[in-house]
Amino acid sequence: MSSFSIIVATDKKNGIGIQNKLPWHLPEDLAHFKRTTTGHTVIMGRKTYESIGRPLPNRRNIVLSKNLNWKAPGVETFSSLSEINNLQDDEIFIIGGAQIYELTLKDVSKIIITEIDADFACDAFFPVTPPSEWKEVSRETHYSEINQFHFSFVTYLRN
Repeated sequence: MSSFSIIVATDKKNGIGIQNKLPWHLPEDLAHFKRTTTGHTVIMGRKTYESIGRPLPNRRNIVLSKNLNWKAPGVETFSSLSEINNLQDDEIFIIGGAQIYELTLKDVSKIIITEIDADFACDAFFPVTPPSEWKEVSRETHYSEINQFHFSFVTYLRN
């Protein structure tokens, strides 16, 4: 049985994007994302896929879309969460966007979050998660010289 994890970066107000793009450029987070997800299955919504513009290398790319006719080279398309429950991988990563996080949050056992200590203009947000449901198991805090803000890589496990 596969385990499902969310990987996400948020600002102080749970913002994750604006106009289908990341509102920040944080190379350390991009490297962390790549290190964590390479060799695994990643699941994303169609809008997230279109914002990336290509399949992520060295990963099985799955797009959840209500449009059964939507296709892209190097990507598998599923129309419902029940279809992804039979996937085989030791860890499957949900990588966004907001609607997909909302849909899958109840099914994940881990959240890997880059908490950015800054505010950005955002129109997409990560769902608020009740603290009682999650236990922080690791935290690495860093400072971005380029951006002039702190950020932390934090892992939460479901209680």
